[in-house]
Amino acid sequence: MEDFTHFNEKGRAKMVDVGEKPISQRVAVAAGRVLVNEKTFQLIRSGGMKKGDVLTVAQIAGVMGAKQTSSLIPMCHPILMDGIDLELQLDETRHSVEIIAKISCDGRTGVEMEALTAASVAALTIYDMCKAVQKDMTITDIRLLQKRGGVHGDYMREECK
Repeated sequence: MEDFTHFNEKGRAKMVDVGEKPISQRVAVAAGRVLVNEKTFQLIRSGGMKKGDVLTVAQIAGVMGAKQTSSLIPMCHPILMDGIDLELQLDETRHSVEIIAKISCDGRTGVEMEALTAASVAALTIYDMCKAVQKDMTITDIRLLQKRGGVHGDYMREECK
C-alpha cells in the first residue's frame, strides 16, 4: 500500500496530508470534445439554441465546475486557484466543440483534477443545452494535456509535444 498515497496503513481511504509540501506554482491544462450533428453545430454557431448562447454558458459552467472540484471528488483538497481559463472553439470538420481548460495556483497540491472537472462540466453543459435538438451527442476525449509543478514534475501529453 506504500505506493498508494490515498490509503492508510489499514487499507482505508484517506485524504493525503500536504501540509509539509512546499508551495510551488502549479498549472494544469485539460481538454474535452463534444461531437454533434450538423444541425446542432449550426445552431450553436448561430446562437439559435433555445436555452441561449451555448459556448458562453458552457464556459461559465466550466469555471464553476473547477471551483467545486473538492466538493465533487472525495480526495481532492479545496484549493485557492489563481486562474481559471476555458476556451471553447467550434471545429467545422469534426462538427464538434473543442474545450480547453487551464487552471493555475500557488499551492501544495496540483490542479489537474480542477482542469479535468472544468472540461467535463463544460462538456456536460453543452449536452444539456443542446439535448432538446439532439440526444445522440458524444462527450469524448476528456484528458490531461499538461501539468507543471509539484514533486512529481512536469507532464506533457504526447499530442502536445
